[in-house]
Amino acid sequence: MDWWIWVVAGFLLLALELASPGGFYVFFFGCGALAVGLLAALGWAEPLALQGVLFAGLSVAALVFFRPLIVRRLRAGAEGGPVDSLVGERVLARGEIAADGFGKAELRGTTWNARNVGATAVGPDQACRVERVEGLTLWIRAE
Repeated sequence: MDWWIWVVAGFLLLALELASPGGFYVFFFGCGALAVGLLAALGWAEPLALQGVLFAGLSVAALVFFRPLIVRRLRAGAEGGPVDSLVGERVLARGEIAADGFGKAELRGTTWNARNVGATAVGPDQACRVERVEGLTLWIRAE
C-alpha cells in the first residue's frame, strides 16, 4: 500500500476524533496510521502485512499507555467537582427559615435555595450544615 494512503487515513481518523464527543480513542489510531505512513515513506515498512501489524500494534500500545495520561491531565484542570461534595459544608441562612420550611442560604459566595430539615427554626445569618443536595436546593440543619 502506498504511504500516502496511510497519511490520508491518519488525518481522516484525527478529523473523526475532533468530530466525535471525545474520549481520545480514535486519536491514537490516527496517530498510528500517520506513523505507519511515515515508516512506509522511508521504506522501513514495505510489505502490507508488516504495515497492518505496525498500525495495530502502535495504535493499541499508544492507546493503552498514553490515553490515561492525557485524560488525567485534561481532567486535572477541571474546576469543581460533583454537587454531592457540598454535603457537610457550612452555610449561612439569609433570612429566617422555619422548621421544615424553605428559604435562602449562602454557600461559597452564592445564594442557594435551602430547606431547613431541623426541628427548630433557623435565624438570619445563623450557621448551618448541608446535609443533602437535591437539584439546586440545599437541605440544611442548624449547627
